[in-house]
Amino acid sequence: MPSMPKSSNPSDIESLRRFDQHAIAAIYDRYYLEVYRYVRYRVGDEMLAEDITSEVFIGCLKAAQVHQGPNKSLLGWLIGIANHKVADYVRHLYRHPVDELLESLPADIPTLPEEIEHRERRRNLQWALAQLTNDQQHVLALLFGQGYSLEETATLMNKKIQAVKALRIRALAALQRKLGGSK
Repeated sequence: MPSMPKSSNPSDIESLRRFDQHAIAAIYDRYYLEVYRYVRYRVGDEMLAEDITSEVFIGCLKAAQVHQGPNKSLLGWLIGIANHKVADYVRHLYRHPVDELLESLPADIPTLPEEIEHRERRRNLQWALAQLTNDQQHVLALLFGQGYSLEETATLMNKKIQAVKALRIRALAALQRKLGGSK
């Protein structure tokens, strides 16, 4: 289970606000992987996750330019931006659906029935996840995609631990209902 990066250094936040290039590079290096893994879990596509993660850091710089940004947790703020960027992407995808195309064939090609079954399971899971509320998707991504503890997730979501537990239970129950599991 990955551990959450150390809490934000107040000087990191001040350096970001001053638009210090060395500090910005250090922030990018320190938090990129955490933000990427969060986005990757939510969207299920490596290249798309890289694009959205880049947008998160661009959004961070734009906010810093106008003296907006975090007061305490830089990681929590970046994950919050990532959450909004993913939600924007999902809304756009809902309005403009596209079919998935393979750019290259994998070396170990599964049989056609296996491939069809895998794609159908993946499509069903993506559909079911998309039916959850944004907070439910967010909590599942942090707990299961990132491997954060309940305490870390509560900190990142700015919620109490009991609220995160309740949100997790509701999200898993809703996901089970959507996937046609036992009731």
